[in-house]
Parts: sequence; C-alpha cells; structure tokens
Amino acid sequence: MPARALDRARELYKSGWAEQENYRAPAAIRFLNRALAHTDRAPDSLERTDLRVRILYTLGRSLGETSGMSVAVGTFDAARREADTLADPRLRALLNGCIDHSQGNIILRLGQPEQSVQWFGPIIAFIENEMASAADRLESNLVRQLASALIARAFANAAIRRRDIAIADLERASALAREYQLDDLYPYTQHALANTYKQSGDLAEALRYYGEAERVLRLQEQASLLSGVQLDQAEAMLMIGLSDEAGRALDEALPVMRKEKVGQDIAEVEMFRASAALLDDQFDLARRMAKASWRKLVKRGSTWWMMAALIELWAHAMQAKRVTSALVQKALALSDHLAANHLVDEARLAKLLATRLEIRRGKLADAEELLRQLPSPRAVTPIDHRMQRRLVLAELALAKGDRRTALLHARKGLEELGQVRDQLGGLELVSATAVHSRELGELAIRLVQGSNDARRLFVWLERTRAQTYRYEPLEHVENPELAERIVEVRGLGRDLMRAGLDGRPTTELRTKLAKAQREANRLGWNSQRWGRPRPMAGLGEVIAKLGERAMVSFVVSDGGMVAVVIAGGQVRTVRLGAAKEVLESAQKLHFDLNALAPDYLPQPLVQVIGGSARRQADALDAMLIKPLHHLIGERELVVVPTGTLYAVPWGVIPSLHGRPVATAPSATAWLAAAQSDKPKTDKVLLVRGPSLLFADGELDRLAAHHVKATVLSGEDATAAKVLAHLDGADLVHVAAHGEHETENALFSRLELVDGPLFAHELGRLRKPPAHVVLAACELALNRIRPGDEALGFAGAMLAGGTRTVVAAASKVGDEASAAAMADYHRALVAGAAPAVALAEAMSKDPFRRPFLCLGSG
Repeated sequence: MPARALDRARELYKSGWAEQENYRAPAAIRFLNRALAHTDRAPDSLERTDLRVRILYTLGRSLGETSGMSVAVGTFDAARREADTLADPRLRALLNGCIDHSQGNIILRLGQPEQSVQWFGPIIAFIENEMASAADRLESNLVRQLASALIARAFANAAIRRRDIAIADLERASALAREYQLDDLYPYTQHALANTYKQSGDLAEALRYYGEAERVLRLQEQASLLSGVQLDQAEAMLMIGLSDEAGRALDEALPVMRKEKVGQDIAEVEMFRASAALLDDQFDLARRMAKASWRKLVKRGSTWWMMAALIELWAHAMQAKRVTSALVQKALALSDHLAANHLVDEARLAKLLATRLEIRRGKLADAEELLRQLPSPRAVTPIDHRMQRRLVLAELALAKGDRRTALLHARKGLEELGQVRDQLGGLELVSATAVHSRELGELAIRLVQGSNDARRLFVWLERTRAQTYRYEPLEHVENPELAERIVEVRGLGRDLMRAGLDGRPTTELRTKLAKAQREANRLGWNSQRWGRPRPMAGLGEVIAKLGERAMVSFVVSDGGMVAVVIAGGQVRTVRLGAAKEVLESAQKLHFDLNALAPDYLPQPLVQVIGGSARRQADALDAMLIKPLHHLIGERELVVVPTGTLYAVPWGVIPSLHGRPVATAPSATAWLAAAQSDKPKTDKVLLVRGPSLLFADGELDRLAAHHVKATVLSGEDATAAKVLAHLDGADLVHVAAHGEHETENALFSRLELVDGPLFAHELGRLRKPPAHVVLAACELALNRIRPGDEALGFAGAMLAGGTRTVVAAASKVGDEASAAAMADYHRALVAGAAPAVALAEAMSKDPFRRPFLCLGSG
C-alpha cells in the first residue's frame, strides 16, 4: 500500500504539472494537493522527499497565480525546508534551484521583473556546471529546466529593457532546444523575443515574433498559452496605435482566461482594454475597466495595480472639469510608487500627467519644476510616452505665451513619430500610428489657425494629416505565406456565401474566415517597410502644379470647419462655421445616396429620398462651397477633405455640378500623383464581374472605345488573372460588385468569378496601374483614423502608386453605373482629363452617379 501511494502521488504530480504548464492553475492545485495527501501515506525516503519538494514548488507556482505572493511564499518555504533535509548536496542544490526558479516566475508575473532576475541564476548556474563537468550528454529534463530558466530570465530582462542580455539568454535557450530536440520550447523563445523587441522599441520586429508564436500555438491548439501571447501582443499593438486590433485579440483571449481562472491575466486584459479605451477617448469605459483590473491586482499583491491606477487616473483627469491639488498629488504619489518598483518610463508618465494638470491649474512654476525633475527620454522609451512629453512641453510653452516654442515641440514630436512610422511594414500599421500625434497635431493646428497665417496653416496641415500617403512604395518582395492566406480567405468567403444561400449553418465558417483575415493582416504587418518617405509638398510646388485650378483643404479646429484655399497663386483661410453640422450633413447625404441607388426604386420613394439628398447637398453647398466662391470662382478644384467629407461625391453639390473636382488625402499625395508620368493608353484592361445586370453591354461599349483592350469576363475574370493584368496597365476598368469593410479596410473587395479581390493584394503589384475605374459600390470609401488617415480599396491603390482612381463612395445601381461609365469613357477617349470626363458624366444625373475622381485628376 505505501509503495502504491507513492506511485499514485507521482501520477497526480505529473497531471498537476501538466495543468500548471498550460496555465490551468485551479486544476493543477487540485491534482497537487491530492498528490501531497498520497505522499503523507508513504514512508519516509529519499524518493518521497524529492517528490514532495517538486509537488510543493509546483503548487506554490499555481497558488501564486490564483492567490498571490503571500500564499505562494509559504509553500515555497515549505519546499525549501524539505529540500534542506536531503543529505545529497547535488540533489539539494538542484531542488533549491527549482524552487527559486518557480518563485522567480511568480515574482515576474506579479510585475517585479528586476527583483525576479536574481531568482533564475542559481538553477542556471547549477545546470551549466553540470553540463560542463558531465562526461556524457546531459539528460533532456535538466536541459529543459535550463532552457526554461533562460527564457524566464530573458522575459524579466526584456521587461526592464536589458535587450542584449535577454537576447543572449534566448539564443542560448534556442541552441539548447535545437541540440536536444526540445521542439515544444520554440513558441516560448519566440514569445520572449517578441517581448524583448517590444520593450526596446522595435515594434515591427516584436509583432513578427508574436505572429510566429501565435501561429505555432494555434497549430498546436494550445489555447491557454496562446492567450498569454495575445495579451503581450495586444500591448505592442496599443503602442503602435492599433486599439481596435488589440481589442479583438483581447476579446479572443479573455474567455480562455476566464475558463482557466488565470486571475493575473484576466486583470491584465482588463488593464489593456482600459488602455485601448483611453487611446480612443472613451474615458468612462477606460475608468471602469481600469478599476476592475486594479481591484484584482491589489487582491493578488501584484505591483501591476499601479499601471491600472495610472490609466484610471489619466482617464479621470481628462474628464475633470476642475483640476484640484489632490489630483496632482495623486499622480505624483503614483509616480513615486512606480519608480520604487523600477517601472521607469511609467513613473515618468505619471509625473508628466501631474505636470499637465499643474499647467491646467495655472501653476506654471510648479509645472516647470516637475519637468526639470524629468530626464530626457531613453532610447527605449515608448513613442506614445515621447509624444506625451512633447505635448506637455508644447502646452507649457503655450501657457507662458511662447507660441513659437510650442510649435517647435509639436514639430519635433511629429518628426519623432515619423521616424517610427518609417520603419513599419504594411499600410495598416503606418496609418495607425497617427493616433499618438492627435492631440499634438490638434494643438498645432489650433495655434496656427488662430494666427491667420494661411501659408503656415497649409504647412502644418501637411505635417499632421494623411501621412500614410507620403510614402513612395518600395519594390515589392513576394510573400508566399501572405498570398496563401489571401487565397484561403477568398475560398472561405465563397463557402460562406454558398452556405448562406443554401440555408446551412455559417457560424464555423465565419470563425474560420475571421481567423484567416486576422492572420493575413498580421502577415502584412510583418512584411518589408511600406515605403520611402517623400518630402512634404512645398507651397510653391503646389501653386505651380495647380496652374489655373484651385485647391481647397478642409480642417476641423476647435469645433469649427476651416478651409485653406489656394487659388491664383494666393493662399487664404476661411472660417466656415460649426464642423458638427457640416459632418452630420455629409453623413446624411451618404445615407440618402445609398437609399437612392437601386435601379428600379418606386417613384414615390425616389421623390422622398431624392428630396432629402438634395436638401443635404444644398446645405453642404451653403456651408462649404458658396462661402469660397469669391476665391475659387469657376475654377477646377482639388479638394482635400476631412472626416465624413471623404464620402461626399462633389458633383452632387449644386455649385459644383459639371465642374471637374479631384479629391486627394493631402496636397503632398496629390502632388506626387500629379507629378507622375501621364498614363498612356496602350495597355487597357476591361474586367466584368459576375451577377451584374448591365455589365455585358457596358463592356461591349467600352471595348468599342478601346479596340486593343484585354477583356476578362466569365470564367476568365478570376482574382489571380485580374491581379496579373493590373500590373503595369495604363487604364483599367472594372465592372463588378464591391464592398467596403468598415472595420477591416484592407479586406474591402471587388467580387470576381472565383471570389473577391482584396485591397490587401494590391501591394503585390510591381508596377501599379496608372488609371483605374472601379464601377462598383462604395470602393471610394475609407476607414478614417485620427489625422485623416484614410484607408480603403481605392485608398490602397493611391498609396500603392496609382495616379488616378475613379470610384463611388456610396452604392450605385447597375444601370446607372453602366450609363455613367459609357459617358465617362466617351469623354476620356475624346481627350478629356479624368476629372473633366467624370464631371461631364456625373452632370447628367449626379445623385444616381455618385462617383469621385481620386488622385491627380
């Protein structure tokens, strides 16, 4: 019976250890307590003591996860007492090293990385000595223990930004894993490398390693381990500005953590969720999530409570109508707590908040003293912290009446953010970074706009908006894995559509599709740098290129809509009234145009909806265009919109009926397109997608205008063939259904015979088409991020180097689209520029032909 008790204890220990390794602490505790109970029935022996020590330190680690450090320490101490009874010095050293390793892991998990580092040293030194002195190859269990300790120490050193030391440990762990074929350690090393690069500020490289760890763990179906990776990955996304993508990753991880009852991770998810809400100015949500996280972390004895407290305090401060001394002191006390726990950048961030609050209180001398106490940012200081420092410096200068210094700090901050942006891969990452410069950019625009210096305002608009379009795309390097994932997304989309038509369940397919889209997005992040930054457009260059045209740039500042008008070599600003009214009217017009789109709408509905659309168009005319008439006259226009104005088809505005209008995200983007070589018409591609009522006649008419055109229709109109023919084309016309994806802009798509062609795939073009006509619904729409970072199907083409894109920002009926495009190409072939040809085509029925000319015009 005693022998059987020890055997049973060993079996239960193995089960408990396996549960612990998979972060299932409650289940591990149950197995390990039962294992201890069985050892109590066994006689005293070396084997029994050895097993009890292992059970106890594994139990201590599990208790640390569920109950905090104080409970765990008692169990670790009990393990040490048992280990110290052993006569064998080698075994005693090994077991004490294992206990230290387990305690170090809990200290690390509770937010004390600097204190945890020392706890991994004894086991690493012991096994390294064993390896050096052993005559034969060391047993794999010991090597696994060594590699695990090296990985844990690397996590700790990465957290305190000792990058080189962390990488050295990880390289050693990876070499051991390869030599001893410990393949299961691979995702741990990738996760630790990702953390190391994140903490050192190399976010693009961090996302690449997180993506690899995630890929392997998904293949292994290790949900618990995956949730831990997603947690750290979400922090990196937030540091870039991807609050929405971080939210999706956290939402996927949270149910797993709740199921496994991993209290620390649940609290951290809530903390990062609060951080995402703060980034999006959702202050109530940020406070609620931060408080929930704080309560859990305090209960566990985790020092991460300070981070949750900082988020809650920041959200509270941004909402406070009156800043009190108590609020300032709270921020300073929190800064001291963070500094005492070696959270250097976070401590400085809390002091920056205190400084900002003192500025709001008018206590400028106190604010200056706090700033003097803050050293300059370190090389590894996160970019969002750097931008906050620049904002505080700018606000202080402005409070002292020094507008010049305030603008200097704004400019330097934007330059620092630009240096980070320059290194990123993929349009989505490049556009997301703008969230960190939102407040700084708004401050600068407000300052310059208040000075009534139109030329200076133009310069600052170019510094603060649509930076995604400032890049000249680099020559593309093929990414076979991304291409494969896109093919998977296309196939799943087709299967989902068929299942819906057949009335079959679609839940599983939707889950698979979302997963494949997510993986494709992240592979896109990990690609090469997006492009080479272009110089910002100079006002003289823009004036010269405009010639007789006029450019109108709209911007919202202090709740008002402002226009910067360049016409006749002069630059003027015009204040246009309340921005909220303008943007709401633009949104209502968009809804009306969508409702008006069907080809055979009953006449009473046409009258009602058409009347509403005309009222909104008249309102926009009165608010935006008529006040500028004395400056723009009857000139052709280049419009740089903002917010919902991106969706306005300018030909529906009464004052602009029949007037050529080109739309561009910035003057820099327009100038780059306008200065590119004018397209020839030698290589013309005509594409007909499926299920269009009038597509056959439409393309037949167009083929008569372009007799040498390549026509892809029917079974030939596949995504692969269309993509191949797009490369290097002079003029492309696609008649197909399309759809804009609001939350996932790069999966906006054209529907082709074998499934969709996605905006994601346009980056694969070595030579983008010069002039593209998208006779499809909504593909001129964009997702608008802070800083007017517009991203969508047409936007991806422009960012990729296409000179001109003609597309609709709302739904369009098949018949109306076919008629508009016949008129457009007739004018184009007659020699009209794209903006001129589109103005003529739209003038016949503007509300049913809501197209925009994007790019050069």
